Amino acid sequence: METTSSFFSTWDQYMYVGAATCVLLGVLILLFHEFKVFQLKDNKQKYDYVNLHEIRYFWYAVIAFIAAAALYANTVATDKIQDEGIRWFYVRIFITLSFAVIAYITFYSLVRIYYPRQLEKRLSRLRNKPRVSPAGNVMRKLRESEEEHHLEEFMKKEGKIHSIDYDIWLDEKTGFKKIEKYPAYQHVEECSECGYFTMKLEAEEIEQAPTLDENGFLLKHYKCTYCGHREQTEVVVAKLSANVA
Repeated sequence: METTSSFFSTWDQYMYVGAATCVLLGVLILLFHEFKVFQLKDNKQKYDYVNLHEIRYFWYAVIAFIAAAALYANTVATDKIQDEGIRWFYVRIFITLSFAVIAYITFYSLVRIYYPRQLEKRLSRLRNKPRVSPAGNVMRKLRESEEEHHLEEFMKKEGKIHSIDYDIWLDEKTGFKKIEKYPAYQHVEECSECGYFTMKLEAEEIEQAPTLDENGFLLKHYKCTYCGHREQTEVVVAKLSANVA
């Protein structure tokens, strides 16, 4: 009996230490991600880093917290298990592992379904946060109607034929200009079928190339990564300018 009591006492200590370690690990993962974002001074660099890595780091932290909960759960009702018999010790392990697997599957779906909406809000704030020129002046983001004269010809073509957005920031005091490129395929949209922000641009094809005399048509293919729903959207491509080769 004394040996069994010693075993359970040691087991609980290890579980407490393991749970605390996992909680600390989860917090450190989130802090590490935010520190990496903080280190980047350029808002476009922050945007790209967050877009590529935030969901992954968030998911790693969630896994650490699930593991912490599972380890802590293996300390529940230890006194009763000592009285009832060792078989309940294994039953507790089985139950906690089962709940851990259920939590993993549930949170995996929740992260895929709900977190992209929050991510898009953060990306929007980073994309629209005022830029500062090398001279220290706050720059103005040009409206789409003002961008035409600031883009190279290949950028204009790329923006029309491919899913590329360009943001142009202008220092009106010095004339300094910064052009930022945003591929649309990296972003998610709300799925009309399931209502989640899991719809992504999968491919696009030119139905009719634009000419000097006629508009073109671009067909965009979207697929929901959650429910598998597919959509097609036809986009009008403006006529080519006379000075485009």
